[in-house]
Amino acid sequence: MTDWRIETDDLSGDAIQALLLRHAEGMLENSPPDACHFLDLDGLRHPSITFWSIWDGDALAGCGAVREIDATHGEIKSMRTADDHLGRGVGRVMLRHIVAEARRRGYDRLSLETGSTDGFAAACHLYESEGFVRCEPFDSYLAEDVDTDFSRFYTLTL
Repeated sequence: MTDWRIETDDLSGDAIQALLLRHAEGMLENSPPDACHFLDLDGLRHPSITFWSIWDGDALAGCGAVREIDATHGEIKSMRTADDHLGRGVGRVMLRHIVAEARRRGYDRLSLETGSTDGFAAACHLYESEGFVRCEPFDSYLAEDVDTDFSRFYTLTL
C-alpha cells in the first residue's frame, strides 16, 4: 500500500473511463433497471462533485467521489475497485479518504445509497465496518420513487 496514491481526477483518462464503464455494467447486472443511481461522465463532472482515482503504481486500483448536497451534507458516489484489485483494501482506503475530506469541509454527515443483493454485500459490510448506519432515503431519493426493498441508505455522523 505504500505506493498507492489518491489523485483528484478529471475523468479524461482511458483507464478511469473504462473503470466507470465497468462500474455501470456492474450496477446494471446487479440491480433492477429502475434502481440504478450511478452517474455518467457528465454527471460526475458536475461542479458539486469531487472525483478521485486511486493508483497502485501505474495501475488504476479504484475510484470514488463525493457530491455536496449542501454545506453540511455530502453523498458518496461511484465507489468502485478495479477487478484485479478486489480484496486488497482499495475501497477502505478510498472511503477513509472521502470521510476525511468530508470532515475537512465541515460536513455534519455523509450519506450514500447502495444495493441490498449479494452483489452489494461487500460494499454494505465495508460501510457498516466504518461506522455507517442504515437510514431513510435522503435528498433527491426522497423525490424519486425509490425501490426501498432493493436500495439501502447509509449515513455517518461526522
